[in-house]
Amino acid sequence: MALINPHINFNGNAEEAFHFYRSVFGGEFSKIMRFKDLASTEFPVADAEAHKIMHIELPIGPNFLMANDVPEHMGRTNENENRSKIVIKAESKDEADKLYNGLSAGGQVEMPIDDSPWGTYFGMFRDQYGIEWMIDFDPNSK
Repeated sequence: MALINPHINFNGNAEEAFHFYRSVFGGEFSKIMRFKDLASTEFPVADAEAHKIMHIELPIGPNFLMANDVPEHMGRTNENENRSKIVIKAESKDEADKLYNGLSAGGQVEMPIDDSPWGTYFGMFRDQYGIEWMIDFDPNSK
């Protein structure tokens, strides 16, 4: 079966965001590449961009959460737009609470985590970096 691995664009704070995500999910980064790592005469990198993240990966179960910083010459990512939501299917109510409480810290709650009318334990929020998340636990799912 194919895996879906979300990729997020940031405006220079990808590393900070990913340290936060690692504090919630645990684990270690499987890859960190900076723009300076690709610098060459064919691909010049401005000093202001050198230490920014070209690519970062955090394994979460069999999947990866990935991201990069968008170089300034490409324009800013609109942090207030509805970029899409990352959906996490938790394996337990305790895990759902842990992820919801950890990731939503400092963010904006859109829907508090609670039993939903459709039978799952569900919550929705925008984290402190503007990324939108949905946490869902289905007690009837095996």
